[in-house]
Amino acid sequence: MSPAAGGFDELLRERLAAALPGTTVQVDMAPVYRRDPSMARIEGKTCREAAVLAVLHPSADGVRILLIERPSHLHHHAGQVAFPGGRREAGESLLETALRETEEELGLDRSTIRVLGGLTPLFIPPSGYCVYPFVAWADVLPDLRPEPGEVADWFTARLAELADPACRQEVERSVRGQTFTVPAFHVEGRHVWGATAMMLSELVAVAAGIAP
Repeated sequence: MSPAAGGFDELLRERLAAALPGTTVQVDMAPVYRRDPSMARIEGKTCREAAVLAVLHPSADGVRILLIERPSHLHHHAGQVAFPGGRREAGESLLETALRETEEELGLDRSTIRVLGGLTPLFIPPSGYCVYPFVAWADVLPDLRPEPGEVADWFTARLAELADPACRQEVERSVRGQTFTVPAFHVEGRHVWGATAMMLSELVAVAAGIAP
């Protein structure tokens, strides 16, 4: 473990248990047509439920976060960078959904991580999903065995870099046949945009000042 990361996980747990910044910061990374915070809130929305897991771990250059790249053949989110996760199944809690999907997609053994808490749920208008993000900590990033049908690649990004305004860019993306200019994090040679960027925006805000 990086000495600089010592105690970060417990500090982050405390912050996740307190009042969260929520949609106020999520919309900083929303496409221009979704900048109204009411669009991102789950209250009053009829939606399907999904959950994702943001896994953090220490490294020699600071705390890093695990992200995946979806295969290009998928009907939804093809080629996009995301957190592991997926749709809630009958009879399971949302946290169980996040853990199960992460195990299925990456082969990540849940016994190797500690769940620290959750971020603010997010409504995604194009898909009609309410997504519940959870945050976990791994003392050491475990061996991963990506499922090729779900994960084309995986990588880690430094949390402190995501907090640097220099890594935020405007990029053009096609959404349902229309091209929009959207904000994105540019990290590790990839652009992270859409709902994942919105959830990352809140995580960065929660970890502000404590992430090594």
